[in-house]
This record gives sequence, C-alpha cells and structure tokens, in this order.
Amino acid sequence: MGQKILAQIPPSEFRWRAYIGLMPNKTDILDLYFMDARYKLIDIAAFLDRLDRHEGKSDFRHSGFLKAMEAMLNPGDQPRARAVLESLSDHSTEPVDAAEIQFAYGAPQE
Repeated sequence: MGQKILAQIPPSEFRWRAYIGLMPNKTDILDLYFMDARYKLIDIAAFLDRLDRHEGKSDFRHSGFLKAMEAMLNPGDQPRARAVLESLSDHSTEPVDAAEIQFAYGAPQE
C-alpha cells in the first residue's frame, strides 16, 4: 500500500499569539469574525428590504430596530454592543399592575 500523506495545516498567527498569551490584533479579529459579521449585515439588510417591499403599517419594533442601528453607528462614549442593548431595553421604572403577555417584544413600546 502507498503511504498516506496527511496535509498539516500550520497553526494560524492568531492561535500562536493566543498560545503564548498575546492579545489578538485587529487583523486576527478580522480573520476570525469578518465573514460571520458580513453574513449578519447582509441578513439585516435583507430584513429591512422585506419590510420596505411590503405594505401595511409598521410598529414600534421597526422604529426601535432603526434606533438601535443608529446607536450602533453612533455609540457615544460607550461600547457599541451596550449602546444597542440600551436602545432596545425598556427603561421604565414603574411596575405594571398585571402582565398582559408572557413574552418580550424585544424593543420598548413608545
């Protein structure tokens, strides 16, 4: 029988850096996460296109989503993820008398 040759993939620069305890650099982060973020961005664009194509009245979730996107692009002095989460969070302080639903809307009702 012939000898099997196994292709060995050398460890990436990121793995090497992580192995010796160095923080990843921006190129490492882009190498690891760019394609996933690209997919998510295209998915969001497709979601917004679907909303644009269909008739009917939009509700608070659509405006909340657009506000969250604005928060992501202009987070101020806080991290983007926190700005988005804060924009989608209900900041009311008064408890409701009784729950009307048993799920979350995902965006504050205005």
